[in-house]
Amino acid sequence: MICPCKKGETSVVDSRPTEDGTAIRRRRLCTSCGQRFTTFERVQIRELFVVKKNGRKSTFDRDKLSKSIYIALKKRPIDSDTVEKFITKISNSLEEMGQNEISSSAIGTMVMDGLKELDPVAYVRFASVYRNFREEKDFVQFVDKIDVFKKR
Repeated sequence: MICPCKKGETSVVDSRPTEDGTAIRRRRLCTSCGQRFTTFERVQIRELFVVKKNGRKSTFDRDKLSKSIYIALKKRPIDSDTVEKFITKISNSLEEMGQNEISSSAIGTMVMDGLKELDPVAYVRFASVYRNFREEKDFVQFVDKIDVFKKR
């Protein structure tokens, strides 16, 4: 494994399973700059492809999914362990579907459904990008239709 400084190799300082047991967390130390960082090793049963709306296919990227979820949850009171479990749950659900190709809309719907339960503000944030709100009225119509804020 190469360090983010891109100058040296790394050695594993500590290795342990994650809380849910679906990955191995490794603490690494760069032999060049001395920086410590964490990597995760996960099981990949099959290579998944995401079919975009335009028909183009790309390899499923857990990191891309993770980034979009973390952006939606930015400055929200949700701890990182909960977020990681949520991301793992979605990734595992995709694997369990038994398909090699999954539509981007199916993934987006899974994320939205999960965020709706996890955090209503993050749900609306994600939906605004996923549903591509163009004007204020699109946003208002969406919020009027959902019931996550009415429960509170």
